[in-house]
Amino acid sequence: MTRDPFSRRSFLEQSALGAGWLAFSALAAKRTMASVNASGLAPRDPHFPARAKHVIFLTMRGGPSHVDLLDEKPALIKHSGKTSTTGRDSAGAKLLGPVHPFASYGKSGLRLTSLLPRIGAHADDLCVLNSLHTDVPNHSPAFVQMHTGSFQFVRPSLGAWTVYGLGSGNENLPGFVTLNPPAGDGGARNYGSAFLPSVCQGTRLGGGQLPGLYAAFLKQQEAPGPPMRNIANPDRSPAEQRRQLDLLRGLNERRLAREPHQPEVEGMIESFELAFRMQSEVPGVLDLKEESAETMALYGIGKGEDLFARQCLLARRLVEAGVRFVEIASPEGWDHHALISQQLPKACATVDTAVGGLLTDLKRRGLLQDTLVIWGGEFGRTPYAPGLDGRDHNHKGFSLWMAGGGVKGGINHGATDEIGYEAVENPMHIRDWHATILHLLGLDHKRLTYNYGGRDFRLTETGGEVARQILA
Repeated sequence: MTRDPFSRRSFLEQSALGAGWLAFSALAAKRTMASVNASGLAPRDPHFPARAKHVIFLTMRGGPSHVDLLDEKPALIKHSGKTSTTGRDSAGAKLLGPVHPFASYGKSGLRLTSLLPRIGAHADDLCVLNSLHTDVPNHSPAFVQMHTGSFQFVRPSLGAWTVYGLGSGNENLPGFVTLNPPAGDGGARNYGSAFLPSVCQGTRLGGGQLPGLYAAFLKQQEAPGPPMRNIANPDRSPAEQRRQLDLLRGLNERRLAREPHQPEVEGMIESFELAFRMQSEVPGVLDLKEESAETMALYGIGKGEDLFARQCLLARRLVEAGVRFVEIASPEGWDHHALISQQLPKACATVDTAVGGLLTDLKRRGLLQDTLVIWGGEFGRTPYAPGLDGRDHNHKGFSLWMAGGGVKGGINHGATDEIGYEAVENPMHIRDWHATILHLLGLDHKRLTYNYGGRDFRLTETGGEVARQILA
């Protein structure tokens, strides 16, 4: 019988850190599969010509303060220390201006915090979205909604939808890799595939339950990427492994002939094949030793704690190798309820050189034009201070930036009110943001659907509008 190539499910154990890789569960016939070959990671045509082919998502978990970093508000500066008289929820609160000054960057004169000079050097490539808003002001649900579109239900992540729609550029590598994901704030839900084919979910490297072991591993190496243990077979040669896999495939296919509806068995066939293919590709991609001293210095590698910098360099290598979607979680938290004047510079210093280096490296290699780089967190902060030196959560208006991948550079899009509390001009809900990202990838968010439980699901559910004003 002829089987849908996506009707497979597999499990591949990847590392001692618990990184898992599942592949191939049932796929409904809603999307045309004529272009899909026997592997679920085969590249597929987008709905229309894509502006971006890859995504690098830099998540600053904890809620970076937009009014201190990306959204300068003269009125907030002028009235800092005074009691707010605007806003239903902010009235009566003590206003707090930016704790460090803003500066103009690039030919565009884009105004950004002076704490991010290396990122600011790329101002003419940055599209700053200043009117994001989401549904909840609590970290875990907001973080999950940023990734999946829903804070209530288990849904596929943005990366999983991307791989589902486009496949991967390299069938020997996962289509979606997540580096150092937090164990909290929703955990695996943020990179899971839910009811989509399991091949679409993120492969986790680092993070999870053993961050200390992960960091120790990096420090012991000259210039490695994250560990992926058990990827090679020390006991059998490739030829012997191939014969073993052929035997296992034959036994499994005989069972399928007797019992056709066995997705778990089909999945095991594919998982073994994928693991075999990955042995030749993964070690080289993760090994940073071939990078020049100049490139290492560009990212800030070798200067103090450089875990995030190494991951940014690895993200470039993964994109170069064909991985469709790469996510990196910042090692430093951005939840500054107190001591923001001291903690914000530390958080910025952790990422500024590495992200600036990543943008430089992508651009000089000709990768930025078709790689969408995203920087931001699950929400922003309030323009007022609940204590002496800090800010509360703010989900009603916040900022993030995107670069490359077909967006206009050197611009601000949308706006919050005069003190930065609520999105008022071109407000962009998380659904709108997701719709825009998919559009840049050549995917119509209304057509990218999956039939599950008797109805069609999509990342943006019943909403979502593409922000066409930011398209280059």
